[in-house]
Amino acid sequence: MFKNLTLTANRGSEIATVVEDLGKLRIAVFRDYPYLYEGTLDYEKDYLQIYVKAPRSFLFAVYDGTEMVGATTCIPLSDETADVRLPFEKAGFDINSIFYFGESILLPAYRGLGLGHRFFDEREAHARSFGSYQMTCFCAVERAEDHPSKPLDYRPNDVFWTKRGYQKEPALQSTFEWPDIGQTQSTPKKMVYWCRQLNTKS
Repeated sequence: MFKNLTLTANRGSEIATVVEDLGKLRIAVFRDYPYLYEGTLDYEKDYLQIYVKAPRSFLFAVYDGTEMVGATTCIPLSDETADVRLPFEKAGFDINSIFYFGESILLPAYRGLGLGHRFFDEREAHARSFGSYQMTCFCAVERAEDHPSKPLDYRPNDVFWTKRGYQKEPALQSTFEWPDIGQTQSTPKKMVYWCRQLNTKS
């Protein structure tokens, strides 16, 4: 099963070559709860330019044949958008010492193979390689417990993230906007950050 899986890494401007693949994957995976993202490829191509333009950005991807079936990204927090930087700046963090982790996504058929751990390993190693970053972080959407689209068997990734050494920081929040499935207008979503100190050794 999955004999044709190929693992690839792109940095900085190299990411331009796979923006369309990543955009399509993001749209497919983020349609599911809890993101319920009604994405468009045009928006994705524009949004992902932030990674193309950042020299220290990193994309690690999994292909099955020619199809990207999993991917993860990271970027120095100082290269992220103002709404991502803001909660850290307000809290007095040195944003130049923090690496921000973007998506970590897999199509359902490829989950449970250990790739989620590999994604964290690769991003943490990339951040560590510069020798100047002290923390890594990412954010996750928070939906109401009684959200009508929440599947009965839904399990959040909190346990997995905690085992990876990340701690939820409710005081660090951003608000992102996107259209939910079936909507044309974007609506605000609360995003809460998870952080961990970046060990100097793996």
